[in-house]
Amino acid sequence: MKAWKSALLGVALGVAAGAVAAQEQYLPVLSYRVGPSAAGGSGYYGGAIDYWTLVNMNGGVNGVKLKWEECETEYNPSKGAECYERLKGKSGGATTVEPLSTGIAYALFDRVANDKIPMTTFGYGLAIAADGRVFPWVFPIGTTYWSQMGAMIAYFGQKEGGMDKLKGKKIAFLYHDSAFGKEPIPVLDELSKKYGYETLKIPVTPPGQTQESQWLQIRQAKPDYVIMWTYGVMSTVALKTAAKTGYPRNKLLGVWWAGSEEDVIPAGDASKGYVSASFTATGTDFPVMQEIKKKVYGANKGNLEDPTRLGNVMYTRGVVYGMILVEALRVAQDKYGKGKPTTPEQLRWALEHINLTDARIKELGAPGLFPAIKTSCADHEGSGLVKFQEWTGTGFKQVAPFMTGDKELIRKMVEEAANKYAADKKITVRDCAKEG
Repeated sequence: MKAWKSALLGVALGVAAGAVAAQEQYLPVLSYRVGPSAAGGSGYYGGAIDYWTLVNMNGGVNGVKLKWEECETEYNPSKGAECYERLKGKSGGATTVEPLSTGIAYALFDRVANDKIPMTTFGYGLAIAADGRVFPWVFPIGTTYWSQMGAMIAYFGQKEGGMDKLKGKKIAFLYHDSAFGKEPIPVLDELSKKYGYETLKIPVTPPGQTQESQWLQIRQAKPDYVIMWTYGVMSTVALKTAAKTGYPRNKLLGVWWAGSEEDVIPAGDASKGYVSASFTATGTDFPVMQEIKKKVYGANKGNLEDPTRLGNVMYTRGVVYGMILVEALRVAQDKYGKGKPTTPEQLRWALEHINLTDARIKELGAPGLFPAIKTSCADHEGSGLVKFQEWTGTGFKQVAPFMTGDKELIRKMVEEAANKYAADKKITVRDCAKEG
């Protein structure tokens, strides 16, 4: 048996013959499958649920089956908070929550801390939550918006032939006028002081179905680059309007939520040559993707209505989230006892002790799908790596490998902002050295 299959079965050992029915691990799913951001939500949660289905088909996590229930948030913070309150007490209580929305995450920060339920914000949310000393219940695992902005500026520096060449350049920041869009601005501004580029900030009111005035402003300002920090239909509209106004595609750079097939295909030729950030790879060639296709969809248990979306950006990202969570459950069971459900407190400990090495990722059937992640008490991000991809018209090709920006500066900003947050909220900062 191949090594990756052995690893998956190791994570998902079935109960012995004659044993009692498998116990269940309850996972509330704050999804969104309607509205202007529906394609992102359905792809992401579809990937996660398909992976959990695969794990269950292989016996669960050491015999513990995963159970989930969805609640439609429509990517709306108020509805997201309502869904959280509705689901958190069901089936013995929620183990964790993953809202896939910065706005909803903001609405849940105090709630999850009070309820002692760990919240993951995989590649989004409040960047300073990477500081586990102040945010023990929030995990922006993998990478954050601050890390992404740092990598974007580093990418521009590479294109120009050196970071010093950014001096005097003008970077327009076209952003979703929400918590999501405003989140990376501190890093954009701080790096502008360091490297001497000028910024032009242009908000777009969601859902952003018309952007003529914003792109007229860009056309008049003639920036050297435009960062598209958009989501949902707003991204497709931005690509089409940029082309209509004659702004060069090779000067655009999209946030990783504006770089999926659902964003670029509807834009047609206007998206060819467009580059966006990412923190996962794409495609169905990975062994785990082949296993999902064969087992889950072969048994008509797939979550996606359209199976051709398997391997798309948002789908693979959801699979990776599902995989990280299962790995955390495995880590928790290794410490607290196999074959029984993990409590929220135990999962919180496990999320601070993830060590997904490249070798382990390969064992899970996902070599190269995402970079290594190692978390700790103080570091709830665990990686910070970002890659860049270009849409060719038929698929995405990598144009820059996984990389970081000014990691030291960004971590300093994270700690300073987290300390201020702690002081404002009267939070006692944890001593991670003592906790080990």
